[in-house]
Amino acid sequence: MTDSLLSLGIKELGLNLTDGNVADLEHFLQEMGRWNQVHNLTAIENEKDSVRLHIIDSIAILPVLRHFLSIPSPKIADLGSGGGLPAIPMAIIQPEWRLTLIEAIRKKTAFLQHVRGKLKLQNAEILSERVENVAVQQAAQFDAVISRAFTNLARFLELSMPFLKPDGLVFALKSKRADEEMAAVSRENWRLLADEALFIPNAAVERRLLVFTPMRKSSS
Repeated sequence: MTDSLLSLGIKELGLNLTDGNVADLEHFLQEMGRWNQVHNLTAIENEKDSVRLHIIDSIAILPVLRHFLSIPSPKIADLGSGGGLPAIPMAIIQPEWRLTLIEAIRKKTAFLQHVRGKLKLQNAEILSERVENVAVQQAAQFDAVISRAFTNLARFLELSMPFLKPDGLVFALKSKRADEEMAAVSRENWRLLADEALFIPNAAVERRLLVFTPMRKSSS
């Protein structure tokens, strides 16, 4: 599948991936395809669409994340990880980042544990828990929270808040038409730091990455 990854424009993202990165991304997709036949992890089955919509889509966010996450080893929570997107590709490419994948559906967390072992991703932790429960257990422990397709934006921000350290960040990967969801976000509680159109090579989909931080409450 190397030719497939390359032909779909993975190099055009400018991430300077190693051969090992590409091999691990391929292995991840192969395992997803194999498990998907039995466990229905995702509705996307065609290999070319899988590469485009899963891998390219997930790693296209990395230039923005690298810009905002400048600390040496940020701790990031992926809420509603599903089949491991975008967290598994992130863990592959950014071994210094610490990722916690939170997913309540057991068959999906079984897959995530399997992939973590296969790829020896020591920087990824898999939690088979509801997001709300982890928020209580690990309150204010994360530098950032991310999600690809978990819930609507206002609800995602609400769920993210308890996880964040002071000045923590929330990254929401959305379609280009996210203005309606944006309108429902409380500007008293959240400050929009960035609204970045994402470059997805050779794909018809249009994505934007929204970056938020909680508003600081006045002490007066």
